[in-house]
Amino acid sequence: MGIRLLLACGMAAGPLFTIAYLLEGATRLDYKPLRHPVSSLALGRAGWAQTVNFLFAGLLSLAFAVGLWHVGPSRWGALLIGVWAVALLGAGACRTEPVSGYPPGTPDQPQSPTRAGSLHDLCSLIGFLALTVACFVFAFSNSPGWAIYSVVSGVLFATTMALASAGFSQHQRWVDLGGLIQRISLTVGWTWQTLLALHILHA
Repeated sequence: MGIRLLLACGMAAGPLFTIAYLLEGATRLDYKPLRHPVSSLALGRAGWAQTVNFLFAGLLSLAFAVGLWHVGPSRWGALLIGVWAVALLGAGACRTEPVSGYPPGTPDQPQSPTRAGSLHDLCSLIGFLALTVACFVFAFSNSPGWAIYSVVSGVLFATTMALASAGFSQHQRWVDLGGLIQRISLTVGWTWQTLLALHILHA
Protein backbone atom coordinates (compact mmCIF):
# COMPACT_ATOMS: atom_id res chain seq x y z
CA MET A 1 0.00 0.00 0.00
CA GLY A 2 1.43 3.39 -1.02
CA ILE A 3 2.38 5.93 1.62
CA ARG A 4 -0.06 8.50 0.26
CA LEU A 5 -2.90 5.98 0.48
CA LEU A 6 -1.95 5.20 4.09
CA LEU A 7 -2.07 8.90 4.92
CA ALA A 8 -5.39 9.27 3.11
CA CYS A 9 -6.82 6.61 5.43
CA GLY A 10 -6.29 9.04 8.31
CA MET A 11 -8.19 11.69 6.41
CA ALA A 12 -11.17 9.38 5.79
CA ALA A 13 -11.50 7.71 9.20
CA GLY A 14 -13.15 10.56 11.09
CA PRO A 15 -15.77 11.61 8.52
CA LEU A 16 -16.81 8.01 7.89
CA PHE A 17 -17.05 7.23 11.62
CA THR A 18 -19.10 10.38 12.21
CA ILE A 19 -21.52 9.82 9.34
CA ALA A 20 -22.10 6.24 10.47
CA TYR A 21 -22.92 7.03 14.10
CA LEU A 22 -25.12 10.00 13.13
CA LEU A 23 -27.17 7.79 10.81
CA GLU A 24 -27.41 5.03 13.40
CA GLY A 25 -28.44 7.41 16.17
CA ALA A 26 -31.11 9.03 14.00
CA THR A 27 -32.77 5.70 13.21
CA ARG A 28 -32.60 3.99 16.62
CA LEU A 29 -35.80 4.02 18.70
CA ASP A 30 -35.44 5.34 22.28
CA TYR A 31 -31.87 6.45 21.61
CA LYS A 32 -31.23 10.07 22.62
CA PRO A 33 -28.09 11.53 21.01
CA LEU A 34 -27.99 14.40 23.51
CA ARG A 35 -27.91 11.97 26.44
CA HIS A 36 -26.49 8.63 25.29
CA PRO A 37 -22.91 7.80 24.29
CA VAL A 38 -21.91 6.77 20.79
CA SER A 39 -20.74 3.43 22.20
CA SER A 40 -24.30 2.58 23.26
CA LEU A 41 -25.19 2.19 19.58
CA ALA A 42 -23.30 -1.12 19.76
CA LEU A 43 -26.06 -2.48 22.03
CA GLY A 44 -29.22 -4.13 20.78
CA ARG A 45 -30.12 -6.04 17.65
CA ALA A 46 -28.56 -3.53 15.26
CA GLY A 47 -25.49 -3.05 17.42
CA TRP A 48 -23.22 -4.83 14.94
CA ALA A 49 -23.22 -1.67 12.78
CA GLN A 50 -21.52 0.46 15.43
CA THR A 51 -19.12 -2.39 16.23
CA VAL A 52 -18.09 -2.45 12.56
CA ASN A 53 -17.83 1.34 12.67
CA PHE A 54 -15.34 1.18 15.54
CA LEU A 55 -13.31 -1.54 13.87
CA PHE A 56 -13.21 0.16 10.47
CA ALA A 57 -12.19 3.52 11.99
CA GLY A 58 -9.52 1.72 13.99
CA LEU A 59 -8.09 0.00 10.92
CA LEU A 60 -8.06 3.23 8.92
CA SER A 61 -6.34 5.06 11.78
CA LEU A 62 -3.82 2.26 12.16
CA ALA A 63 -2.98 2.52 8.45
CA PHE A 64 -2.56 6.26 8.98
CA ALA A 65 -0.16 5.63 11.87
CA VAL A 66 1.96 3.43 9.61
CA GLY A 67 2.09 6.21 7.03
CA LEU A 68 3.06 8.73 9.69
CA TRP A 69 5.84 6.43 10.88
CA HIS A 70 7.38 6.54 7.41
CA VAL A 71 6.98 10.21 6.51
CA GLY A 72 5.57 12.12 9.46
CA PRO A 73 7.49 14.72 11.43
CA SER A 74 7.35 12.71 14.68
CA ARG A 75 7.64 8.99 15.26
CA TRP A 76 6.41 9.50 18.83
CA GLY A 77 3.34 11.09 17.32
CA ALA A 78 2.92 8.17 14.94
CA LEU A 79 3.08 5.75 17.86
CA LEU A 80 0.43 7.73 19.73
CA ILE A 81 -1.88 7.63 16.70
CA GLY A 82 -1.21 3.90 16.58
CA VAL A 83 -2.27 3.57 20.23
CA TRP A 84 -5.42 5.56 19.45
CA ALA A 85 -6.14 3.20 16.54
CA VAL A 86 -5.62 0.03 18.59
CA ALA A 87 -7.83 1.49 21.33
CA LEU A 88 -10.61 1.99 18.76
CA LEU A 89 -10.25 -1.65 17.75
CA GLY A 90 -10.41 -2.70 21.40
CA ALA A 91 -13.46 -0.53 22.05
CA GLY A 92 -15.16 -2.15 19.09
CA ALA A 93 -14.25 -5.69 20.13
CA CYS A 94 -15.44 -5.14 23.73
CA ARG A 95 -19.05 -4.03 23.98
CA THR A 96 -19.88 -1.22 26.39
CA GLU A 97 -22.22 -1.43 29.38
CA PRO A 98 -25.75 0.00 29.18
CA VAL A 99 -25.71 3.51 30.63
CA SER A 100 -28.07 6.47 31.12
CA GLY A 101 -31.12 4.25 30.64
CA TYR A 102 -30.26 2.88 27.20
CA PRO A 103 -31.35 0.36 26.06
CA PRO A 104 -34.76 0.94 27.68
CA GLY A 105 -35.25 -1.00 30.90
CA THR A 106 -31.58 -0.92 31.90
CA PRO A 107 -30.31 1.09 34.89
CA ASP A 108 -28.59 4.46 34.56
CA GLN A 109 -25.41 2.88 35.92
CA PRO A 110 -24.42 -0.82 35.74
CA GLN A 111 -24.65 -2.48 39.13
CA SER A 112 -21.97 -5.07 38.38
CA PRO A 113 -19.75 -4.16 35.40
CA THR A 114 -18.89 -6.96 33.01
CA ARG A 115 -15.36 -7.74 31.85
CA ALA A 116 -16.22 -6.60 28.31
CA GLY A 117 -17.64 -3.32 29.57
CA SER A 118 -14.62 -2.65 31.77
CA LEU A 119 -12.25 -3.39 28.88
CA HIS A 120 -14.25 -1.09 26.60
CA ASP A 121 -13.90 1.74 29.12
CA LEU A 122 -10.19 1.07 29.55
CA CYS A 123 -9.57 1.04 25.79
CA SER A 124 -11.56 4.25 25.40
CA LEU A 125 -9.59 5.99 28.15
CA ILE A 126 -6.24 4.92 26.69
CA GLY A 127 -7.34 6.03 23.21
CA PHE A 128 -8.54 9.44 24.38
CA LEU A 129 -5.31 10.04 26.29
CA ALA A 130 -3.19 8.96 23.32
CA LEU A 131 -4.98 11.26 20.90
CA THR A 132 -4.77 14.16 23.35
CA VAL A 133 -1.02 13.75 23.77
CA ALA A 134 -0.64 13.34 19.99
CA CYS A 135 -2.18 16.79 19.51
CA PHE A 136 0.54 18.29 21.69
CA VAL A 137 3.35 16.25 20.13
CA PHE A 138 2.41 17.27 16.59
CA ALA A 139 1.95 20.89 17.67
CA PHE A 140 5.72 21.35 17.50
CA SER A 141 6.10 19.89 14.01
CA ASN A 142 5.25 22.87 11.84
CA SER A 143 4.00 26.47 11.70
CA PRO A 144 2.90 28.58 14.70
CA GLY A 145 -0.67 28.51 13.40
CA TRP A 146 -0.71 24.73 13.33
CA ALA A 147 0.87 24.64 16.80
CA ILE A 148 -1.85 26.84 18.28
CA TYR A 149 -4.60 24.84 16.57
CA SER A 150 -3.16 21.52 17.80
CA VAL A 151 -2.77 22.70 21.40
CA VAL A 152 -6.30 24.14 21.46
CA SER A 153 -7.63 20.89 19.95
CA GLY A 154 -5.85 18.81 22.58
CA VAL A 155 -7.21 20.91 25.43
CA LEU A 156 -10.76 20.94 24.04
CA PHE A 157 -10.71 17.22 23.29
CA ALA A 158 -9.58 16.30 26.81
CA THR A 159 -11.91 18.77 28.54
CA THR A 160 -15.03 17.77 26.66
CA MET A 161 -14.30 14.07 27.09
CA ALA A 162 -13.97 14.60 30.84
CA LEU A 163 -17.33 16.41 30.92
CA ALA A 164 -18.97 13.69 28.83
CA SER A 165 -17.63 11.05 31.22
CA ALA A 166 -19.13 12.99 34.11
CA GLY A 167 -22.46 12.93 32.32
CA PHE A 168 -22.32 9.18 31.74
CA SER A 169 -21.44 8.77 35.43
CA GLN A 170 -24.79 10.47 36.14
CA HIS A 171 -23.44 13.81 37.34
CA GLN A 172 -26.65 15.80 37.70
CA ARG A 173 -25.38 18.84 35.81
CA TRP A 174 -24.14 16.93 32.77
CA VAL A 175 -26.15 13.70 32.56
CA ASP A 176 -28.70 14.94 30.02
CA LEU A 177 -25.95 16.46 27.84
CA GLY A 178 -23.36 13.67 28.00
CA GLY A 179 -24.03 12.48 24.46
CA LEU A 180 -23.90 15.98 22.99
CA ILE A 181 -20.64 16.82 24.75
CA GLN A 182 -19.08 13.53 23.64
CA ARG A 183 -20.04 14.27 20.05
CA ILE A 184 -18.42 17.69 20.30
CA SER A 185 -15.29 16.03 21.66
CA LEU A 186 -15.21 13.40 18.91
CA THR A 187 -15.70 16.09 16.28
CA VAL A 188 -12.73 18.03 17.69
CA GLY A 189 -10.51 14.93 17.74
CA TRP A 190 -11.48 13.54 14.35
CA THR A 191 -11.24 16.96 12.70
CA TRP A 192 -7.72 17.34 14.04
CA GLN A 193 -6.70 13.94 12.66
CA THR A 194 -8.29 14.72 9.28
CA LEU A 195 -6.44 18.04 9.03
CA LEU A 196 -3.19 16.44 10.17
CA ALA A 197 -3.48 13.94 7.32
CA LEU A 198 -4.26 16.71 4.82
CA HIS A 199 -1.40 18.79 6.19
CA ILE A 200 1.14 16.01 5.71
CA LEU A 201 -0.25 14.93 2.33
CA HIS A 202 0.25 18.44 0.99
CA ALA A 203 3.55 19.14 2.72
